[in-house]
Amino acid sequence: MSWKNVCEVSQVKEDFPFSANVEGKEVGVYLIDGQYYALEDVCPHAYALLSQGFVDDGKVECPLHEAVFDVRTGQCLREPGGRDLQIYPIRVIDNQIQITFIAEE
Repeated sequence: MSWKNVCEVSQVKEDFPFSANVEGKEVGVYLIDGQYYALEDVCPHAYALLSQGFVDDGKVECPLHEAVFDVRTGQCLREPGGRDLQIYPIRVIDNQIQITFIAEE
């Protein structure tokens, strides 16, 4: 797998996810109950960065039209999301959060 550095662990807070552009893809990194998660950061309904939305109880709400997604799975829980979000494998190496766009086998 090809792992890409996204940010340092100190840049991700429970209430404030980190947003990054990695190889042309907008990615949000979240900290939920001590675990890091990475998922597609653009709402599929209309262009909005989900990482700028409201995060609560493992869910993120789109700041524009109130679609809700599960951070752990990417599942769309409330429309108008339109579809589930892509999630990315994530790991922490030497305080660096890394993701890959290649699915784990």
